[in-house]
Amino acid sequence: MKSSLAALAATAKQQTVVLKQITKAQGVTVAEWQLLGQLLAGFNTQEKLAAEMQLDTSTLSRQLASLVKKGQLSKEAIGRDRRQLIYTVTPTGEAAVSDINQAYNDYEAAVFDKWPQDEQNLLRILLNRLNKSVDRTLVS
Repeated sequence: MKSSLAALAATAKQQTVVLKQITKAQGVTVAEWQLLGQLLAGFNTQEKLAAEMQLDTSTLSRQLASLVKKGQLSKEAIGRDRRQLIYTVTPTGEAAVSDINQAYNDYEAAVFDKWPQDEQNLLRILLNRLNKSVDRTLVS
C-alpha cells in the first residue's frame, strides 16, 4: 500500500492528465482556463491578474496574447495614453469555460459515484487538515 502522500501525488498526476484532456478539447491549456476563470471573476487588467494569480508579467502577457489570438478574449486600450488594457472574455471563451467546468464536474461525479456523502465529507475534512499541516511545515 502506498503512503498517504505518495497516493495523493499519484492521484494528482491522474487528475492533471484528465484536466489537460478536457481543456485541450476546448482548444486551451489548463493555465489559460484558469486565467479565463479569473477574468470572468472580474480581474480584467494585467496588474489585477498578476496579483491574483501570482504570475510574472511575461508569462501572463504570453497567456493573454494566446487567448486573444484564439478568440477567447478581446482587449481594449483605455486611459489617456491608451497603454492600459482591459480584457473581456468573448462568448467563445465563456462557452469554453462553461464546457470545461461541466466536463470537470462530470469527471468529479464519476470519480465519487460510489462514495457515500459522509465519506466524501470526511475526505474533504482530512484533505483540508493535510493541506494545513503541509502549510505549517512550509512556514517553519
